[in-house]
Amino acid sequence: MTFVIPYPVIDPILFEIGPFALRWYALAYIAGLMLGWRYVRRLIVEPPKIGTPVDVDDFLMWATFGVVIGGRLGYVLFYRPDYYFNDPLAILRVWQGGMSFHGGILGVTVALIAFAKRRGLQVVAFGDLAAAAAPIGLFFGRIANFINGELFGRVTDVPWAMVFPRGGPEPRHPSQLYEASLEGALLFLVLWWMVRRGEARRRPGLAVGTFLVGYALCRMFAELFREPDMDLGFLIAGTTIGQWLSFPMLVIGIIFLVLALRRPRV
Repeated sequence: MTFVIPYPVIDPILFEIGPFALRWYALAYIAGLMLGWRYVRRLIVEPPKIGTPVDVDDFLMWATFGVVIGGRLGYVLFYRPDYYFNDPLAILRVWQGGMSFHGGILGVTVALIAFAKRRGLQVVAFGDLAAAAAPIGLFFGRIANFINGELFGRVTDVPWAMVFPRGGPEPRHPSQLYEASLEGALLFLVLWWMVRRGEARRRPGLAVGTFLVGYALCRMFAELFREPDMDLGFLIAGTTIGQWLSFPMLVIGIIFLVLALRRPRV
């Protein structure tokens, strides 16, 4: 019999008062945005200066709207378009779940470009700061997925397999923790090291390119252990929607890296 680590059943709702309920998933978004904001605020004062702490404070609201609106629309368009086109009002029921990282990154990108142009900031350089902080939100988001018992992995016999409440009786990969470790912790450390050395500050676009390539590779690898989306299943040659959506990020990230390395240092 396969050894199985007991899944730590945690109530997805942290606490509730009457009709108000604070969920771990919402708390993950709040923690990611707030800690990311503080981290960028710390980076903004180091040379070469891109903007001011006030710019970072004001961008927090723009980033929040970009994440929520982009993440929701991305899920609607990428994962369940037929369902939501038949019931458009369901798009507004965000409390029922359904967010896409790839949609969220598009939303934040649009918000960042608009904000930077409005403030007269260098778009790519300001984007480097946001990219350096992005893994913080990814880490907390994947931990929230684990607490919710969603986005679990494929059936396996590895010693650290878990039986998830929504995944049937078979032991599965805790793929949420894989992604939290790779997309969140590892990618953050890589970008922190680049920023700490100063190389990412002297070559605009280097942090953006590293984040895009790093996330794409981590996500495409983690998808090998993650159960595919139930509405879509496996796609061409056993690939998944997550891998296909990550591939453009890989290509764009490589372009950013090449251009950044070709530019003279600031």
